[in-house]
Amino acid sequence: MSDALTEILRGLRLDGVEYGRCQPCAPWATSYPEQEPARFHFLASGSAHLQSPDGSWMELTPGDAVLLPRGDAHVLASKPGLPTISIRDLPKRQLCDGIVDVQCPNSDSQNLLFFAVMQFNVDRLHPLLQLMPSVMRTSDLAKSEPSIPSLLDTMTREAAMQRVGAGGILARLADVLTATIIRAWVEHGCGTSTGWLAAVRHPEVGRVLAAIHLDPTKDWTVPELAKLMGASRSGFAQRFADTVGETPARYVARMRMHQAHQWLREGKRVAHVANRLGYDSEASFSRAFRKIMGAPPSHSRSLTMSADQLAS
Repeated sequence: MSDALTEILRGLRLDGVEYGRCQPCAPWATSYPEQEPARFHFLASGSAHLQSPDGSWMELTPGDAVLLPRGDAHVLASKPGLPTISIRDLPKRQLCDGIVDVQCPNSDSQNLLFFAVMQFNVDRLHPLLQLMPSVMRTSDLAKSEPSIPSLLDTMTREAAMQRVGAGGILARLADVLTATIIRAWVEHGCGTSTGWLAAVRHPEVGRVLAAIHLDPTKDWTVPELAKLMGASRSGFAQRFADTVGETPARYVARMRMHQAHQWLREGKRVAHVANRLGYDSEASFSRAFRKIMGAPPSHSRSLTMSADQLAS
């Protein structure tokens, strides 16, 4: 893995994790609406089918886990084609810190499903998240990453035992597992030689992209970035645009607005975000934000979710 990609992955982390478990009795089907955070499912025992965002179905077997990095809408069911109940409509009972028990109708102890809501520190428009498939299945990656099965086994034991502090341990395991899944995908599953990932792997452009992603709030100038590459301003700008597909100024502006979107979604005020990014007025920031994101800052603030909503 290139040093630049390592640096970018190091900056990709989970800000919060909420776990749940369910023991459904067939026939059952649960829908998961589209949401900003990622979704993670692990089938500890029994059987299940997953309907992907594209409408196709895949069968899950015990020990299978799937990550939906962009939180796309999907369905889990005992078999395809059943009428669904939204996860938001199922009652929940707190088991222990960070873990809820979803009250499935007619529970069946032979079926044990775990799910997690994973809040990345970047939004779903981040280039790395956009490149990922809508569904990442651990069984597809375990052959190239032998640590995945052992991590899943440990998660199962922690959740099943209901021990003190299990929620915190599960959160840390989820952080490690998610990073492992993403790393395995980057190293073995993505296989692209063009676009953003190819730019990150470029020995010179990748160094510049890593610097931008590690400090996305900075208003990077072309001379500063050219110096990082060790090239003239004109030579750097042309090489960056040819490799990345957009100008350095546009890319920096997009990363800054993505960070602004993240802060706004966390509940920070528009004036606070504008000041933090160095804008002299809320109006000038709002214009820049709308130009890049296609919607006003108030739209991002409306996406603010409480911890309870993340788990629903």
